[in-house]
Order: sequence, then structure tokens, then C-alpha cells
Amino acid sequence: LFEGKKNPEDLGADTVDFPKRTTPAKGYELLFQPEVVRIYISLLKESKTPTILEASAGAIQNLCAGRWTYGRCIRSALRQEKGLSAIADLLTTDSERVVKAASGALRNLAVDLRNKELIGKHAIPNLVKNLPGGQQTPAKNLSEDTVVSILNTINEVIVDNLEAAKKLRETQGIEKLVLINKSGNRSEREVRAAALVLQTVWGYKELRKPLEKEGWKKSDFQVNLNNASRTQGGNSFDDSTL
Repeated sequence: LFEGKKNPEDLGADTVDFPKRTTPAKGYELLFQPEVVRIYISLLKESKTPTILEASAGAIQNLCAGRWTYGRCIRSALRQEKGLSAIADLLTTDSERVVKAASGALRNLAVDLRNKELIGKHAIPNLVKNLPGGQQTPAKNLSEDTVVSILNTINEVIVDNLEAAKKLRETQGIEKLVLINKSGNRSEREVRAAALVLQTVWGYKELRKPLEKEGWKKSDFQVNLNNASRTQGGNSFDDSTL
């Protein structure tokens, strides 16, 4: 799509300006103008109503899906307007629908390399807390779709992001991922998604010795995905709508 052109997100550009308009926005164009994006961010920060939070995060998720001009601009605008932390905070809410929408939004926002770095630092702990297993009390009993969404977001964030993979290890993420794979009571989709994250982690040679010192073996990270489709890195988007 960008043959012969430099993609600002691949360069980790800190800002991406919205295209200058020569005529007023109309129709569906109104949905992705800068002033509307700011309204979404304001709602994410100020609202306490789960349905509004879910809808706002879902709108961001959908607008950031795909490599289109306004998607890139909105990913950058969310960072500039301090919206990333607001979405990461939604992962701690009791509403599963809000958690799922926030996870999907973060996955698409992480396609921007600067966003990916920030999300890796600040959202990985909250993402891990939503995974089943571990010592948390009470354990969250999230649906398969939500768990898979969270796992896919984690993978998007740690691909080509060693610091985020380190953060995953530091927040007991490895224990939860291995448990999903080996407990025998998780769905095939969950196991497949967890396996993909584990393979991404093991792909970092810098992490292998520290992991082995903690008692993990190579076999813990080798999961047979059979013919499961594998989608990695910046080419994957969550384009599901709410």
C-alpha cells in the first residue's frame, strides 16, 4: 500500500497532522475529524457510564483499523491528547464489554510505533491482570472472545518491542500464558492466541537465559498450532465493530 513512500508510523513519527481541508466535512467524514476525535477522548476521560465508555473506545478501535490516512492521524492524535492512558485505565473496570473495547482499541493504536512503546510500558500490567489464572482474587471470569482479544493485543504490543516483552515477564504474564496452554480447560482459540504470544516472547534471544533461570524450558514456549493462521506485527488490525 505504501510502496515508494515512507510510512510515518514505521519511522515512529511523533506527530501526524490531519490533512488540510478545502471544503467542510460532511456525511460520514464528520466521524473522523479532529474535533470529533477530541470528543471521544473527553468521553473516555470523563464518563463513568459503561455503555458510553464502550462506545467511545469502540469508535476509536474502528477508526484506527487499517492503514488509511485518518487512521494514522487518529493514532497520533490519541497520543498527543493523552488518550492512551485513559484507554489503558479502562482495562481495570468491572464491565467486560468496556475491557474488550479498550483492548481492541489498544491493539489498533499499537500499530503506531511510538504508541506501541507507550502501551508496552503502561498497559501490559492491566492486560495481564485480565487473563485467567494466577493468584488474583477474585479471578476475572471473562468470555473467550474477550480473552482472545486481550491476548491478540498483548502480541501486537510485544512484537518488535523487547521492552514490552520484558514487562510481560515482570508482571507474571508468562505464568498465565503457559497455564492457558497447558491447563486443558481453555478453548482452542485461547490456546492458539496464547501460543502465539509465547512464541513471540521466545523469539527474543535476550530473554531466553533469564526465562531459563526462572525454570522455564524451551518446550513451554513451543506449542503446536497445527494449521492455525498466524497474524503478527503491524499487519494485523482488530476491525470488529461493536
